[in-house]
Amino acid sequence: MSDAADSFSGTREVREAHRFDEARLAEWMAANVEGYAGPLTVTQFKGGQSNPTYRLDTPGRAYVLRRKPPGQLLKGAHAVEREARVMAALGAQGFPVPHIFGLCTDEAVIGTWFFVMELVEGRIFWDSTFPDVPREERAAYFDAMNAALAQLHGFDPDAANLGDYGRKGQYLERQIARWSRQYREDEAAGRIDAMDRLAEWLPEHLPPEQETRVIHGDFRTDNMIFHPGEPRVLAVLDWELSTLGDPLADFAYHLMMYRLPSHMVAGIAGNDLTALGLPSEADYVAAYCRRTGRENIPALDFYLAFNMFRFAAILHGIKGRMIRGTAASADAERMVATLPELAEIGWRQAGE
Repeated sequence: MSDAADSFSGTREVREAHRFDEARLAEWMAANVEGYAGPLTVTQFKGGQSNPTYRLDTPGRAYVLRRKPPGQLLKGAHAVEREARVMAALGAQGFPVPHIFGLCTDEAVIGTWFFVMELVEGRIFWDSTFPDVPREERAAYFDAMNAALAQLHGFDPDAANLGDYGRKGQYLERQIARWSRQYREDEAAGRIDAMDRLAEWLPEHLPPEQETRVIHGDFRTDNMIFHPGEPRVLAVLDWELSTLGDPLADFAYHLMMYRLPSHMVAGIAGNDLTALGLPSEADYVAAYCRRTGRENIPALDFYLAFNMFRFAAILHGIKGRMIRGTAASADAERMVATLPELAEIGWRQAGE
């Protein structure tokens, strides 16, 4: 089992800082979740670091609870109500997401807003080469991811009742400005030459604006639940970064796995893809284009450089929180250690 899988798979006793009145939750479940019948047992998933996530077991079925973390929060951060809304709307369109049983905005119940959703049983893969799958089946798992993302990008936000889920237009311009500002303002984490260059280069090379679609924002192998024995996506998870935006930027974030080394999140660069039974990057892009009615993606290298900058800016923020003592974990340290290398890869990508 990989370090990531060992760190994040399964459940544990609820952390002291994340405990709440389980009896109050059981009362809310009885009043708001159709078919609920206790008694209730609560454990906490090892993952779900940003928004604490819990497993709720009853004699008849199991549920998942996702909540805002306790304490003082930045405005707009940890918006569990947005996650519940987008999953409910996409589920109604036939997209694979967990069923939402209810959203609670009464802080008197467990101390923060939360929602309860279906527990989807299946497999989560932390390694994007799918080492636990027979070689001859791996391409089908890649194709299932590709199809799921293309399906998401095929929905008309207005028709899915998500037309006001974010601002329409100028997505790349706004994102570059946002992450550049956050990077520059976090003086504790220091400056990186490659990041400075990317922050100057990206606004000057914006591609023509694409259509607006619902985008996931963090579409990776480990944010999906696959069928226990088939190459089929049963549920896409972790919608915290979802919004309205450019679907090609969303696809390129997912495609970054082809350009990042295996010691970075989801990276598969440097592997012999043919020996592993995995599709080439060109074939993977062609499959997405075919599904979304495109001939190609002319500005693909820009989109990749943008996503590497965005990802590096997120890691830079984590580094700042570590220095200030508000983030500390072995996983955070591992991710932050890759920051200079990631920024350099992003700048080389811009040169493409």
